[in-house]
Amino acid sequence: MASTVSDRPGYGQLLRTPGAWTFLLPGFAARQPFAMLTIGIVLLVQHTTGSYGSAGAVAAVSGVSMALFAPQGGKLADRFGQRAVLLPGVVLHAASVGALTALALADAPLWVLFLAAVPTGASIPQVGPMVRARWAAVLGAAPGRPASPLMSTAAAFESVTDEFTFVVGPVLATALCTGVHPAAGLLTEAALTLVGGLFFAAQRSTQPAPRGAATAGAPHRSALSVPGVRVLAITFLGIGAVFGGMQVSLTAFSEEIGRPGVNGLLYGVFAAGNMLAGIACGAIAWKSSPRRRLILGYVALTLAASGLWAVHSVPLLAALGFLVGLFIAPALISGYTLVEALVPASARTEAFTWLTGAVALGQAAAVTVAGQLADRHGASTGFVVPLVGTALALATLLALRSRLAASGSGRLVARGVGHREPVTVD
Repeated sequence: MASTVSDRPGYGQLLRTPGAWTFLLPGFAARQPFAMLTIGIVLLVQHTTGSYGSAGAVAAVSGVSMALFAPQGGKLADRFGQRAVLLPGVVLHAASVGALTALALADAPLWVLFLAAVPTGASIPQVGPMVRARWAAVLGAAPGRPASPLMSTAAAFESVTDEFTFVVGPVLATALCTGVHPAAGLLTEAALTLVGGLFFAAQRSTQPAPRGAATAGAPHRSALSVPGVRVLAITFLGIGAVFGGMQVSLTAFSEEIGRPGVNGLLYGVFAAGNMLAGIACGAIAWKSSPRRRLILGYVALTLAASGLWAVHSVPLLAALGFLVGLFIAPALISGYTLVEALVPASARTEAFTWLTGAVALGQAAAVTVAGQLADRHGASTGFVVPLVGTALALATLLALRSRLAASGSGRLVARGVGHREPVTVD
């Protein structure tokens, strides 16, 4: 279904897209708990074990499990439809969270909590990628042709929504765990996921057609078989390294200077930069291609992250953190926009979940490495993780940038040694 709105990009035009509100509101409710899970696990397990190390390890197992299993859920959603995956998925997630909570309160051994964390992470409903796939469906995006002018606006809108979720979710979970009961954050996460997910699944009119209905008899290739998706996944690993490295290093820095309360302020400034840039990206009528914007944004992100380790004052760290956040949104938005041109509709949800999973995997690795560095060598060394992560991802992006060009007819024709350029075949 193609949009009937004006081609002029803007949030007003985007939100007047027919059918948009039917999936936006339940989609927001269903993915709000996503940002509550990690902090909920940390606060509950720390309460029952007395160890932040154990709590972080259990949360990391959950994050890695999500990163590994999310693309499979996306593949199933593309094949059988979002509703068919969501209905059992949200029930399984609620049950898994309930089991993990009960085991933690019963002082179960740490290895048992690790086992319980696997289905908890694996069953996290990938509502964000599903919402992005619905935007692509209602805006008529298709590989090999110019994307709707509103696709970049939709990607920006989703980036802002994600960032808002990661600002509100941890605050809500923390308030519940500290003000009500240590298990209240996780139980609320499970309840919101179940209710929100069921309401989202009920919105059938905007659900992308399952692959079986849309391409009956056609051979299916995984979204990861598209070279551009693999490049984007590596790129998003670096973005995950920024998120994870900043979370741990800002906390360690605040404790190191004897002002633990400043951690919330510093991370809030970092998140604000991301949100403001996301809003701006969606309001601008871009003339440059998403690939060019991704490369330029990633160069800026790497340069901004390169100075974090050398900053030792709160005002300077806040300013640089704001700058780092400012350059994350353009990279994320450009990457998600590229998916519309690179991946057929039959594999788009899977593609989005690969990118979301890459961020989660990069974040889990960064949390672990930055925590070890901060414990052994001080907070400043933890800030090296965002630099290394973005630098390695940028090198890959620059080396393989030609793979991010959409092939108009699916065929790539060589244009010189070592370079391929898409051409349209009549």
